[in-house]
Amino acid sequence: MKSAGNLVVLGSINVDHILNLESFPAPGETVTGSHYQVAFGGKGANQAVAAGRSGAKVAFIACTGDDDIGKRIRRQLNDDNVDIAPISVISGESTGVALIFVNDDGENVIGIHAGANAALSPARVEAQRDRIAQASALLMQLETPPESVLAAAKIARQNRTTVVLNPAPARLLSDELLGLVDIITPNETEAEKLTGIRVENDRDAARAAQALHDKGIQTVLITLGSRGVWASVSGEGSRVPGFRVEAVDTIAAGDTFNGALITALLEAMPLHEAIRFAHAAAAIAVTRKGAQPSVPWREEIAMFLAQQR
Repeated sequence: MKSAGNLVVLGSINVDHILNLESFPAPGETVTGSHYQVAFGGKGANQAVAAGRSGAKVAFIACTGDDDIGKRIRRQLNDDNVDIAPISVISGESTGVALIFVNDDGENVIGIHAGANAALSPARVEAQRDRIAQASALLMQLETPPESVLAAAKIARQNRTTVVLNPAPARLLSDELLGLVDIITPNETEAEKLTGIRVENDRDAARAAQALHDKGIQTVLITLGSRGVWASVSGEGSRVPGFRVEAVDTIAAGDTFNGALITALLEAMPLHEAIRFAHAAAAIAVTRKGAQPSVPWREEIAMFLAQQR
């Protein structure tokens, strides 16, 4: 029996080391940063936290190392309304690490060590079969082994659990996996990687969305940064604009959008309203530093939206 509104997130957990710089260093150059922060991140964890804080009933399938930071991250996730029972602790392995530079424009460059994330095997996914089968939706990204993402998508499809894929970071994906996806949320770079179509305007976005529909995906949401989102359902598309805010740091903007979006859809909000809710969450996130520290709570999203009317 499905638990209505339940969300399962499958994905990565990282500890982020973030250094704010005026500009990115050139090869061989040393630059002095203005602000250093250690924050919890990883696309999977960020999206689980965004869903938990925005009101979803969410369980998280992931792996941490058996180190102190892994223990602290699990405790924090629990505080963020995320069910951590499906998280595996990998003996002798370190929790994933991301080294992040942020420049004065709020842009970032990131290097990642997978660590325990690489241990999220198809066998570990299979061990969570019942949890995926009973969920209303499964949300995934691409910082964990691709064969595990495919295994989870197959279980979800067999059990009529909605498959949501945020195809980040950008990489080529098999038609087999794409054919199992119900909702996909690429940015312009990821959309181009998947379709070969460069997205520079709404017409390009519509063409890229159609290419993804042709692979069997019903709902395509292409995020366009400050321009909003191109939302296309079975070939019928339009752009849903975002909110203008002063960006400080865009690290978890996309993850916040995804977690909040699925929360809203599971509450049966119409798609455009759900996108607006997710836009609000992401707009708040970019005004704050760090990944998970920037993710807003439900009350903050509601307050932000009330001020837009």
